[in-house]
Amino acid sequence: MSIRHYTPRRRRHGQLSPRANGILNSVFGIAIVLQVLYPLVNGEVLRLLTINVVYWGAGAMLLHALLAYGARYAITYFFFTFFFALIIEHVGLLTQWPFGNYSYSGNLGLKIFEVPLVVPFAWIMMAHPVLTAARRIAGNWVFLYGGVALAAWDLFLDPLMVAQGNWTWVVTGAHVPFQPEIPLSNTFGWLLSGMFLIGVLHVITPREKRKGGATFVTTDTFLLWTLFSGFVGNLFFFSRPGVAFFAGSIFGIVLAPYFFNRWLGRP
Repeated sequence: MSIRHYTPRRRRHGQLSPRANGILNSVFGIAIVLQVLYPLVNGEVLRLLTINVVYWGAGAMLLHALLAYGARYAITYFFFTFFFALIIEHVGLLTQWPFGNYSYSGNLGLKIFEVPLVVPFAWIMMAHPVLTAARRIAGNWVFLYGGVALAAWDLFLDPLMVAQGNWTWVVTGAHVPFQPEIPLSNTFGWLLSGMFLIGVLHVITPREKRKGGATFVTTDTFLLWTLFSGFVGNLFFFSRPGVAFFAGSIFGIVLAPYFFNRWLGRP
């Protein structure tokens, strides 16, 4: 081919740059690899890995938020979620509302008002992908879908963290099915606080995606991975088939309408 007939491929106007896409994929890939390693280690390595799983996962979601929706969305979502999570967790520790009677151990590192710093980042890690899913399918019920999704995700999270000794509960009444160490009030607390968080984020953050911004592949993959890893981990690694099928069924039912909608390709 003659060189005078060769036209180099150029990035389309408004398309996410290969460099930005590469950084996003790298951060997200590290977050997933750390989660893959989770059931394979123990002791101090597990403690440190748990903290890093959350920070890298939150970092990946924040970076996607920035590249998909812009700085205003990312900054608003980060700060509101961080301070809301810190406040609601602190209130929960002081008053036992809305989650129940619980306390954190020292495993998760630095604390602010008795709440480990890493905990609000766990909320940040899940709030963005849940919000994007809720906005696509829930119409005027974004807040409700978001609260149910976060409560369903916690059905995987809490038994894992309690077993690791990161926090403990005082159970005096009904407990979550297949999770006798966790009160049912915790699920109610997640539903209530999740509805408030996602509802407010829906109102205060931009809804229009940036032209040429990051696609939803990252958030979609993260939601599917959360479901898959929670099910497989509890079934094959943590010896908790009840949690695997119960939490997996609920989280799967919550996510099914979203992914069906994505499969149909509807706006």
